Amino acid sequence: MTQTMTQTLLSVNQLRVAYPRQPQGDIFWAVDDVSFELKPGEKIGLVGESGCGKSTLGRAIMRLLPAGSQVSGQAIFQDKSVFELNKAELRQFRGEVVALVFQDPMTRLDPLMTIGDHCLETIKAHQPKLTKSAAKQLALSTLETVKIPANRWGQYPHEFSGGMRQRVAIALALLLNPKVIVADEPTTSLDVTISAEILTELTRLCSERDMGLLLISHDLALVGEYCDRIAVMYQGKMVETGDVNSILYHPQHEYTKSLLNAALHLHAVAEDIADSNTLKNPILRVENLKQYFTLEANLIQQLFLNEKTAKIKAVDNISFNLYPGEILGLVGESGCGKSTLSRTILQLLKPTSGKVEFLGQDLTTLSASAMRNQRRQLQMVFQDPHACLNPLMTVGESIADPLLIHHLANVTDAKQQVLIMLEKVGLTPTAEYYQRYPHELSGGQQQRVAIARALITNPKLVICDEPVSMLDATVQTQVLELMLALKAEFDLTYLFITHDLWVARFFCDRIAVMNSGQIVEIDATEKIFTQAQHPYTQKLLAAAPLLAK
Repeated sequence: MTQTMTQTLLSVNQLRVAYPRQPQGDIFWAVDDVSFELKPGEKIGLVGESGCGKSTLGRAIMRLLPAGSQVSGQAIFQDKSVFELNKAELRQFRGEVVALVFQDPMTRLDPLMTIGDHCLETIKAHQPKLTKSAAKQLALSTLETVKIPANRWGQYPHEFSGGMRQRVAIALALLLNPKVIVADEPTTSLDVTISAEILTELTRLCSERDMGLLLISHDLALVGEYCDRIAVMYQGKMVETGDVNSILYHPQHEYTKSLLNAALHLHAVAEDIADSNTLKNPILRVENLKQYFTLEANLIQQLFLNEKTAKIKAVDNISFNLYPGEILGLVGESGCGKSTLSRTILQLLKPTSGKVEFLGQDLTTLSASAMRNQRRQLQMVFQDPHACLNPLMTVGESIADPLLIHHLANVTDAKQQVLIMLEKVGLTPTAEYYQRYPHELSGGQQQRVAIARALITNPKLVICDEPVSMLDATVQTQVLELMLALKAEFDLTYLFITHDLWVARFFCDRIAVMNSGQIVEIDATEKIFTQAQHPYTQKLLAAAPLLAK
């Protein structure tokens, strides 16, 4: 083992990457003169703000950059140049040697294929001599390691929550027992318990199989807990590298210090906020809300097994009040029903039963046109910015769209409002970002556009479904503080869905904990963190990594 550890598994030397752009002067290097080594069994955390080049570095190593990208320098895997591999060698390299887990699992999953078919296709492409039964056994055991039960084998990606889709993507990366895993924000959409289980499993496999892990993340606490070394990127350059303790407790570079301070700010214990809600009427009242989905048995099951239809109780008899000016956090593991609850409140899904009262009006009784009129007051920020960004519209057009739909401004006034909002969400120079398209932005920048789009109509209530999950700690803090400032300025109320307990602690007045479609505990934020009553809440808190000052 000692001899193996002294060898270098992956060596990156003076790597520079520029994306293809129309000729306009100097080349912009998204990755600029980066060098590092990864040894067998070693786990390196790559951190930095969105747009700094982290994901570009991961894709360059896999040769997954767009055609026309400029690349110089070297990426050497066990004495062989990655950039000189032919097509056959590259196909083997991807999957068997180095596997990539994407930030967005839907880039890896075909909506027309079942989860089982995804697994079998991956195995067959690399191990064609393996029998179908052996391939299925390998796939099922791998899915089990990421907590996907065998009875989900025949289901499609749209039938999984965002977090469960990410678990499938991680299983697909692990199927071929690769030598290196490049994991690009692999647990962004996962709750803390599943995140901890998956990263514990990934790091265990690294040790057992001498597998290298390059973990790209904006979460310093997570990287600190699961990695051996940390590399900090800023504006395309690797500005600082070192072992976990030296980076977290003795940072040298000014950017590393600012990143750490921002993360510690998020993890700081907030002061208790006096609860005056008893004197107010709720802005949102949810009563006995249910959202049940039916899984129909197939024809064979109906004929021979006499199998009854199964029900998934995604939202199971939930009641709560949300008060004006309040921020209520909704936390729980992926698949517990958080996102389904938000979509049911918004009437994007019609409830099985129950009431949703907004400003005294029961939304479940409204016609489609009446509900459309309410959406100006009731906006949503989705977990995936692609859900609300049209790839054919510029950023400016996307943000202005709600103003024009609701006849709140003419085209000229809308543009001025959009430019102001772009500045507020940190997308400057505003005139440049106004003209960009979503594919020209990093994941974090796309999310900021989505937030700007939701807030542009000055709604009374904003339902936020993981709005900062794709942002690094620095930008998370900026966006959350922006949302707090906007809340004070425009008298906003937030229902804030998150899997990140420390973001919830930083941002929310009260927290409701969801498990298996039900709210198991709801209380003031500090009471949840210091006097949790329910065993599930206690389990969530125990699993969450925390930075210590």
